[in-house]
Amino acid sequence: MSDDDTPVPDVAQAGSLPRGLVQRDEGVWLDLSLAPAQLRAAVDQLFQSGQLLVGLDYALFLLTLFHAPAPRTAHKGDVLLRIAARVAPFPPQRRALYKQVKIHGDSAEFYFEALSPDADGQVPARREFDELVADLWCKGVHYGIDGAAVRAILGSGKAERITVARALPPQPGRDARLLEVSQGMHRDDAPRERSDGRLDLLSFKNRFPQVKKHVRLLRLLPGAPGLSGYDLAGTLLPPPAPLELDPAAVAGAGTAVERFSDGDYVVATQDGYVNVDEHGKMSIENKIVSREGVSSRTTGNLKLRAAYEEYGEVQEQRQLDGSDITIHGDVYGHLHSQGGLIWLQRNLVGGTAFNEHGDVRVEGVASGSVLQALSGEVHVKRAESCVIAGTRVVIDHASNCEIIADEVVIELAEGCAVAARTIRIGSAGPRKQVEMLLFPLVPDLSALEQKIAESLEKAAQYLQAQHKRQQEIDAIAQLPEVHNYLALAGQLRRGELQLQPAQQLQYDKLAARIGPVLKEVARLRVEVKQSEILQAQMLALVEQVRQQRQATAGQSRCSLGLVDGETAVRTMVVPSGPAKVYDRPPKEIKALLRSATPATQSVFADSSGSLDWTYQPPP
Repeated sequence: MSDDDTPVPDVAQAGSLPRGLVQRDEGVWLDLSLAPAQLRAAVDQLFQSGQLLVGLDYALFLLTLFHAPAPRTAHKGDVLLRIAARVAPFPPQRRALYKQVKIHGDSAEFYFEALSPDADGQVPARREFDELVADLWCKGVHYGIDGAAVRAILGSGKAERITVARALPPQPGRDARLLEVSQGMHRDDAPRERSDGRLDLLSFKNRFPQVKKHVRLLRLLPGAPGLSGYDLAGTLLPPPAPLELDPAAVAGAGTAVERFSDGDYVVATQDGYVNVDEHGKMSIENKIVSREGVSSRTTGNLKLRAAYEEYGEVQEQRQLDGSDITIHGDVYGHLHSQGGLIWLQRNLVGGTAFNEHGDVRVEGVASGSVLQALSGEVHVKRAESCVIAGTRVVIDHASNCEIIADEVVIELAEGCAVAARTIRIGSAGPRKQVEMLLFPLVPDLSALEQKIAESLEKAAQYLQAQHKRQQEIDAIAQLPEVHNYLALAGQLRRGELQLQPAQQLQYDKLAARIGPVLKEVARLRVEVKQSEILQAQMLALVEQVRQQRQATAGQSRCSLGLVDGETAVRTMVVPSGPAKVYDRPPKEIKALLRSATPATQSVFADSSGSLDWTYQPPP
């Protein structure tokens, strides 16, 4: 404000001011019944005519010309706003004091240097804020003068270059976003408490929380518009539009978008685990999906009741118990599945994959690891220095491995020790100093052999009993009275003889004496028949056991398409029965196949050729 001792020029006449400006004894007023653009035009006309506003309230001036919402609708006399003390001329000699203004894009600078005397030796009066406002307006700076900074430098009298005006950049609004509203979605990484009350520092309490059906998961927070800005010319700079968000874009399987009185929500439509994919889509599934890997930093050891899919790595010494385990990264830790499929899409290095009731599949390389499927198959592309056991083992390339199963199929085997009832290898040979050993597992037939021997012995005993009873029958038949009775009974039965009453009496007396003897003969004949039946049963059992022995022995086969280097094939006898030969700890498997302890019988030992062998038991 110009309230110093400088002589005040004549006050302009009220009638000479542009429309929108009103001058009274108490000051200059703005007519708020006009729009801000009309008021800016009036001020522009005033400043361009060589006049200025003395005692200007610049903050109110900017607020009214640029930030007023709309014209007032009241009568003119009730909508006037005082903004200055008076209108005064702005002489050219005073305007020359402001030639140092420089405008650079969004700012304007001015060098407040000391004023030098004029030709008459008179030092001009100091610069005034109101004059600077008028001068900058005429130079295109209608907005953004820093009144506090300008008045401070004017008051100090220092020679300094400062920024006198700045544009007001637009202020961005708030983009729409989704807020978590369910506590059930949050993990609890506190140590898990064991059943005995101690804390398991290697496991988290609730790394993969579950949510219930109908629970609200996310709330849509709508976007809010920003604030407009102004450049130095007073041109409106609109803010960028806030980004909108469609909650349906993040609602995946097991979720839905529902509208409530307080907004839109993503709601669970089933019980399950919360999964978020790489595109940010949320789903509720019975399977757990993780993308952070299994480590001491992310998940700790895991013991799960659901299917598990991991896109990261499983680090060393980490334990993962679950079912239907799928790992997209490398595995260095230990996997244990109660069932389903263990599917490793990359490599298993120094770890363990153990499945109690399902398969194990490794798409990459298994190195220095243990793979076991007690009731399933093991499929590996390439295995190096591994212990592998399962119902069936299929490997493309195996080197320096110990493998035991019911059936083993390998395309190329080098320096391995393989034991199975059925072995099929495309090419086999040693690896460096490690020999190639194959052990077709032949059944222990001693129990069947013993059963055959016992049955033959019993059949012989029954045959001997037949001969003994038949001899007793023949001896009784040779007794005179028995012989005569039998001959006479035969004639009577055939009608060759007719007895007189006296003869019939004699015959009846003979029959009474011979009756007990005939009963003994009948008993002996029954025993002979029973011995014949039991002998036939024992002989049938012998044949049945022999067929069983042949079928059991025929399961042991070994086929080598190509022998490339020293390869030894030796039979290994294993107990017959339901016990699984491959259900052993890894150390026992390794010791069994690499030691000479088990009794074996050589089948093949050569460095070339091929083999197609089937076990034939002794006759």
